Amino acid sequence: MFLIPPLAATFLETSGMSVVIVCAVIGLMVAVGLIRSILKVRIENERMREIAAAIEEGAKAYLNRQLVSIGSIAAILFALLLWKLGVPLALGFLLGAVCSLAAGFIGMRVAVLANVRTAQGAMSGRHQAMVAAFNGGAVTGLLVVGLALLSTALFYKAVAGMLGNEVALRSLVGVALGSSLISVFARLGGGIYTKAADVGADLVGKIESNLDEDDPRNPATIADNVGDNVGDCAGMAADVFETYAVSLIGAVLIAGLTLKTFPNAVLFPFVLGGISILGAILGIIFVNVSRMAPSAALMGSVGVSGVVSALVLYPVTQSLFGEGMKVGEIIVGPARIYGASLIGLVMTGLVVAITNYYTSTHYSPVRNIARASETGHATNIIAGLALGQHATALPVFCIGGAILGSYELAGLYGIAVAVMAMLSMAGIVISLDAFGPITDNAGGIAVMSGLPAEVRKITDELDAVGNTMKAVTKGYAIASAGLAAVVLFGTYVEELRAHLEGAGRLVAGALDFSLNDPKVIIGLFLGGLLPFLFSAFSMDAVGRAAGAVVEEVRRQLKARPGILLGLEVPEYGKCVDIVTKAALREMIVPALLPILFVVVVAATPALGKTVLGGLLVGSIVTGLFIGLSMTSSGGAWDNAKKYIEEGNHGGKNSPAHAAAVTGDTVGDPYKDTSGPAINPMIKLANIVAILVIPIFF
Repeated sequence: MFLIPPLAATFLETSGMSVVIVCAVIGLMVAVGLIRSILKVRIENERMREIAAAIEEGAKAYLNRQLVSIGSIAAILFALLLWKLGVPLALGFLLGAVCSLAAGFIGMRVAVLANVRTAQGAMSGRHQAMVAAFNGGAVTGLLVVGLALLSTALFYKAVAGMLGNEVALRSLVGVALGSSLISVFARLGGGIYTKAADVGADLVGKIESNLDEDDPRNPATIADNVGDNVGDCAGMAADVFETYAVSLIGAVLIAGLTLKTFPNAVLFPFVLGGISILGAILGIIFVNVSRMAPSAALMGSVGVSGVVSALVLYPVTQSLFGEGMKVGEIIVGPARIYGASLIGLVMTGLVVAITNYYTSTHYSPVRNIARASETGHATNIIAGLALGQHATALPVFCIGGAILGSYELAGLYGIAVAVMAMLSMAGIVISLDAFGPITDNAGGIAVMSGLPAEVRKITDELDAVGNTMKAVTKGYAIASAGLAAVVLFGTYVEELRAHLEGAGRLVAGALDFSLNDPKVIIGLFLGGLLPFLFSAFSMDAVGRAAGAVVEEVRRQLKARPGILLGLEVPEYGKCVDIVTKAALREMIVPALLPILFVVVVAATPALGKTVLGGLLVGSIVTGLFIGLSMTSSGGAWDNAKKYIEEGNHGGKNSPAHAAAVTGDTVGDPYKDTSGPAINPMIKLANIVAILVIPIFF
C-alpha cells in the first residue's frame, strides 16, 4: 500500500520544514477567509450592534490592562533569561509570550465578531446560527495552531541555521516558557473575570430577582458577556497555543536529546502538525456542508479530521522512517512510529467521547444531577461532585494505556509522538471549544435586543451543545497535558543527564528517582500539594470577586427601583470595573506559584534535583485528577440546569431549577477557572525545572 519512491523521501527529508511552514500558512489563509465570510453577514438590528460594541469595548479594556500587568513580569523574566541563559533562549521566550498574547487577543476579537452574527443567523434558522458560531470558533482554532506551528518552525529553522541544532533545541525551551507563562495568566485572569461576573449575575439576577439569563435589567449582564470573551475565548486561545507549542517542543527536544543521529525524528513532530492542519480544514468544511444536528455535526468533524490525518500520515511516516532507527536497544521502523501516532489520534476521539458522555444532556450522568435537584440544593451539589470523581476513571485508564502502548512501540519518543498526534488535532477541537462562548454571547445579545422567543430557543439549544463542547475540549486539553507532562519530565531527566555528564558529575543511580529515596517521596508530596494550593487560590479569587459583584448589583437594584421596572438603565460599567480590577489583582499569586515551588526546591541544597523530580511527577498526578474532576463536574452542573430549563423536573422557576442554579454557580469556577488553568500550570512547572538545571545543578 502507500509506497514512497526514493525521490519523495528525499524531498521530505530536505524540504520537510518548508512543507510544514506552507501548511501553517495555508491554515492561516483559510482562517482569514473564514473571517471575511463572517463579516459578510449584515447586522440589521441597531440594538444588536450597540450591545456587541459594548461587549467588545469591555473585553478590549480588560485585555489592554492585562497586557500591562503581564508585560512587567515578562520584562523582568526576559532580563533574567538574557543574563543567565543567553540571547537565543531569551528571544525564544519573547516570541512565545508575544504569540500567546496575540492568540488570546485574536480569539477575543473573532468571538465578538461571530457572536452577534450568530444571533443574526438564528433569526433565519438553526443551521445558519450553528455555521456562524462554528466558523467563528474555527478561525480561532486555525489561527492558534497555524501561529504556533509557524512561529516554532521558523524560530527553530532560523536559530539552527545561524547557531546550530544544539543551540536551537535549547532555545526552544524559551518559546515554551513564554507561551506557558502567558497562558497561566490569561487562563487565570480571564477565568476569574468571567466566573466572578457570571456567579454574581446569577446569584442576584436569577435567585433573588427572578430575572432570566442575560436580562438587560441585571447590572452584571454586560460584565458576564464580556467575561465569556476574555475567559472562554482569549484565555482559551492562549491556553491552546501554549499546549500545542509545548507539546511540539517537548517532542522535538526528546528527539534531539535521545536520537541525535536521526534528524528525521526531529522533523517528524513538525510534519505531523502540518498534516493535521489540512485535516482540520476538511473537518471545518464538513460542518459547513452537513445538515446534521449540531452535536452530531460537531462530533463528526473531529472524526473526519482524525481519519484524514491518519490516512495522510501513513505514507509520510514510511518516507521518513523507511530504514528504521535505533531507540534504546530496539530498532524502530515506520510501523511502530505510525502506531504511536494512531494512539494519539485515537486518544483524542476517546477523551472527546468520554467527556461528552459525562457532560451532555443526552446521557444519564447530567440527567441524574437534574433529578437530584428535585430534593434540594445539597443533593444537587453532592451529585455533581460525585460525577466529577467518576469522570476521572475512564480518561485515566485511556491515558495509562496510551503511555504503555506508545512506550512499548518507540520508547519515550513514542510517547512524544502520541502526544503530538493528539495535540495536532487542536485545530478542529478548539473550533468546538470557541463554539460555546460564541453561542452563549449570541443568546445574551438576543435577549438584550428583544429578539423573538424562537431566536432565543435556537441560541439556548446551541448553547447547551456549546457547554458540552467546552467541557469536551477542556477534558481533551487536560488529558493531553497529562501525556505532555510525562514527555516534559523525560526531557527534564535527559537534560539533567546531559548537564551532569558535561560537568563530569554524573554518578550511578543519580537519576533513578526511586521510591526508596525519601527525597523522591518529599518531592511527590510537594508536587501533589501544588495543584491543590493553585486551585484554592483561584477559587478564593472568584468567590471574593463574585461577592463584590453581588453587593454592587444589590446596591443598584435597591437604590434605583426603576431598573427592575425597565424605567432606568443599570450602570453596567460599575460591574465591569469591579471584575476587571479583581481579575488583574487576584491572578498574580496563583500564576507565580509553580515558578516559586520549582525555584525554591532547586535552590535549596537539602532538596535539589531529586526532590524536584518527585515534585514534577506529583504535580502531574494530582493535577490530572483535579483538572478532570473539576471540568466534568462544572460542565455537568451547567447542563443539568439547562436540561431543567427545557421543561424537565418542573422547568424554570421551580425548586429543582433553583437548586440547579446553585450547582451551576459552584460549577462555574470549577469548569472555567481552576480546572482548565491546571493544564498550563503543570507544564509551566516542568518547563521551569528544565530551565533551572544549568543555574542550580
